[in-house]
Amino acid sequence: MATFDTLPADWPLETRDGLPEPLRVLLADYPREGWAAHANFQGMVQFWLERHMMFRKLTEMLREDAEALIDGRMAPQAWGQRLGRFGGMFVNELHGHHTIEDTHYFPVLQRQDSRVARGFDILDLDHHAIDGHLNAFVEDANGALKALAAGKPVRDAAGAFHGRVGRLSGFLERHLTDEEELVVPVILKYGADALPH
Repeated sequence: MATFDTLPADWPLETRDGLPEPLRVLLADYPREGWAAHANFQGMVQFWLERHMMFRKLTEMLREDAEALIDGRMAPQAWGQRLGRFGGMFVNELHGHHTIEDTHYFPVLQRQDSRVARGFDILDLDHHAIDGHLNAFVEDANGALKALAAGKPVRDAAGAFHGRVGRLSGFLERHLTDEEELVVPVILKYGADALPH
């Protein structure tokens, strides 16, 4: 049986298809379908999962908006307004969320169970990888908004942005799922009392 020590040190976000088995030890005891019924679910876990759902919904909405523009179902000005508002919200909220996790929550959770402690290093590396994808997301969004402000056609820019959102969404989904399957079982087992509020 593989141990975490036999796995690649970085286990990169862009190429993995889930958490390595050695890090799923608590998930076996606390499967996803039982989370909501657990006594430690209400409060911190529920709020944190709702934030993850918001990020999923925002990327889906941004992707659908770009499709609507490309298909002629949304006016360019309306698309630009929504892109500026919801794209900015997505980037700012995700950066803030990751900062809180990296500086406050993960260091505490990492100390709770040595069997999954190295998984938090993977999540930290994910955050750095996602930053790179977010920078490209912002560049594509700004390029589209500049074209719109200059009165230029934005269909091609919207197509490029659509592709960017699709790639980012896939990487983000991989990260959020893995993060949930590592973090939630730790909190359900050990409680959220040690976490900063």
